[in-house]
Amino acid sequence: MAGGFVYTAVESTAMSTAEYYGNTLAELGREHPEIVALTADLATSTKIGIFQKEFPDRFFNVGIAEQNMFGCAAGMAKAGCVPFLSTFSVFASLRCADQLHTDICYQNINCKVIATHAGTSFGQAGSTHHAIVDLAVARSMPNLVVICPADGIETANAVRAAYEHNGPVYIRINRGFDRVLYSDADYGYQIGKAVELHEGSDVTVIATGSCAFQALQAAMFLENVQGIKVRVLNMHTIKPIDKEAILKAVKETGKIITAEDHNVIGGLGSAVAEVIAECDEPCKFKRLGIPDKFAPIGLHEDIMSIIGIDSNGIIKAVHGMLGVNTDDDDNWDDEV
Repeated sequence: MAGGFVYTAVESTAMSTAEYYGNTLAELGREHPEIVALTADLATSTKIGIFQKEFPDRFFNVGIAEQNMFGCAAGMAKAGCVPFLSTFSVFASLRCADQLHTDICYQNINCKVIATHAGTSFGQAGSTHHAIVDLAVARSMPNLVVICPADGIETANAVRAAYEHNGPVYIRINRGFDRVLYSDADYGYQIGKAVELHEGSDVTVIATGSCAFQALQAAMFLENVQGIKVRVLNMHTIKPIDKEAILKAVKETGKIITAEDHNVIGGLGSAVAEVIAECDEPCKFKRLGIPDKFAPIGLHEDIMSIIGIDSNGIIKAVHGMLGVNTDDDDNWDDEV
């Protein structure tokens, strides 16, 4: 990643994903005076307040009026500014769907939406604050780039890439302290290009957001303990999706599992399925995610376990796809 924002090993685990975003935006603000920031009375929760402290004259709090914030940002973009606007994912995608569609995407203007508290990461706040359909909404909007980073470092890369992209961008990040996936920012991040986290030839797990770390943990266990080789792709960009990486995985492994903290309808799983359906290669396919119902309420890690999108759930899905029997009887003929 370009720029001077450096993280120590201690800071990497202490900083939330949103803090990476806030600090990176402040860094970009020093480099680019045309950047402005907007919030709907959520400066502290979304960490855009970090920008506010350094650039109070380029920061605008519209109050609890998210739809108005999108309209203001659109006007600022038309005047030559580069607005970064933050609110919770569920509000950015649903409450502001009309403004996102008409004010920003229809005009194809240079607004960057940072949608925080994504998926079930604010699990204890309940269903009103679970963003489980935002990917489906956002990726259906013409002209809109949709990004779902896996950790804080990738969020920093995504924010910089969003500024460099001329057009509307939707970045979906979690509420809290995500597991650290990357040790540094120089791993070749590029919008629209998946990152291979683990090599494998038996099956491919394509994951996004918080599920990427879980998929990697599952792959490492399966290889080290059971000799199953799982390819893991971090599909950080949902739109434009990396068709080349998907088709390569289909041809070389023939088995695809997707994992996301989102409804199985309309998100990563649907996007991957669309690519597979249009190719001529045979493929076994399974989607892991929220099974078209409202998620349970509780801590994020507990919800992920219940839904089956944590490492244990991904391991179980791999076993199911490969026909591996993991029962507890004494017959070892059916075991790996």
